[in-house]
Amino acid sequence: MPANFLAASPPPLPELAEPDVVRHFVNLSTLNMSVDTHFYPLGSCTMKYNPKRHERLSGLPGIVDLHPHQTVGNIQGLLDMLYEMQEMLAEISGLPAVSLQPAAGAHGELTALFVAAAYFRDKGEQRTKVIFPASAHGTNPASAAMAGFECVELQGIDADGRREGFVDLEELKQHVDDKTAVFMITNPNTLGLFEKDIAAIAKIVHDVGGLVYIDGANMNAIMGITRPGDFGGDMMHYNVHKTFTGPHGAGGPGAGPICVRDFLADYLPGPVIRQHDDGSGKRFELATPKKTIGRVRSFFGNVGILVRGYCYLRTLGAAGVRSAAEQAILNANYLKELLADVLPSAHGEHCLHEFVASADRLAKERGISAMDIAKRLLDFGFHPPTVYFPLVVPQAMMFEPTETESKATLDAFSEAIHKIVAEDKELLQTAPHTTPVSRPEEVNATRKPVLTWPMT
Repeated sequence: MPANFLAASPPPLPELAEPDVVRHFVNLSTLNMSVDTHFYPLGSCTMKYNPKRHERLSGLPGIVDLHPHQTVGNIQGLLDMLYEMQEMLAEISGLPAVSLQPAAGAHGELTALFVAAAYFRDKGEQRTKVIFPASAHGTNPASAAMAGFECVELQGIDADGRREGFVDLEELKQHVDDKTAVFMITNPNTLGLFEKDIAAIAKIVHDVGGLVYIDGANMNAIMGITRPGDFGGDMMHYNVHKTFTGPHGAGGPGAGPICVRDFLADYLPGPVIRQHDDGSGKRFELATPKKTIGRVRSFFGNVGILVRGYCYLRTLGAAGVRSAAEQAILNANYLKELLADVLPSAHGEHCLHEFVASADRLAKERGISAMDIAKRLLDFGFHPPTVYFPLVVPQAMMFEPTETESKATLDAFSEAIHKIVAEDKELLQTAPHTTPVSRPEEVNATRKPVLTWPMT
């Protein structure tokens, strides 16, 4: 190498023996929480157990040793599997056209909104608005804004000034018009309630020529029971990591396939996988839809996560998929009743896969906040639930036990909550006490973040 590219001296790297390095990282790993080590009742995230069987199957040589640049003729087995995955996703959603490309749930939302924009542009319609309820996931308005739409939020406030748990039809009617492109709704919603007027909501939007987007984040509650396409949805995404047991957390990996009605199929990102029979048997090809919005990701989706989801669906079958949803609903309602005396549900209705409890009474009577309870749960070996979301519930605590947790786990979790709310306020407000990192000072952590390691 030329002398001017050579360093004058070796870099000042630390000199450590291999055992020291290994012990350091193994000890760090024991401090982690994960679905393999702890109960994760994170509301709206469906942190269900990831079967190790699916990890082994997705790691088979015939899958991991393939290269995405191989010819179509060389990967017929993989394409067969992904085509079948497309068909299963279409059946569960009730929406016939599928793209496996999007890399995560929010990416699926954004992709579907690009599809909607292309559809209206092709029709020569200037539609600029995307409407969503106040309880929507934050990704809904973010995706709409990134896709170039104006965001309109429904407040859902009743005559007494209280937040309602459902979309108010009269309020929706006030906002829909010929500028409405899409109404985005999660069903069941973020409060764990099935939108009882979903068919009427869809009709109101369709009557002005708009589309209904179903955020599939909560599909774990309804898969195999009802289908978005049957209750008025025109587009939706799946979170494969939430609903079909792909790994979840730490920013990925993810997969967010989208399903749409047949009249939107030509706008999907390509390639999509199609089957044909050339006389010698079925063959699979990568096809580009006629009016495609173009690629939104490299190749044809996050194959490793899609294969895990495929294995999950093939393992359960149709009856098993429905049974999983029913068990998730049972677990959520059981936990809701266990906690009702100390953390009452914000809405008394029978919930589906999750429920939002409120620590508002404890906050007013004893000065104990939802955050105090969440932090103290770490000392009991439980990951906290989602807190302070949705914003429509004061001192919100959102619990989603999923179907993979046992009755014994839910009983132990309830017992821990009851012990915590009986403890001294000072103990809770300084929790956690057993973790290597204490509670950050919330305000300054947000306003004055320390983003670099201080060098001393």
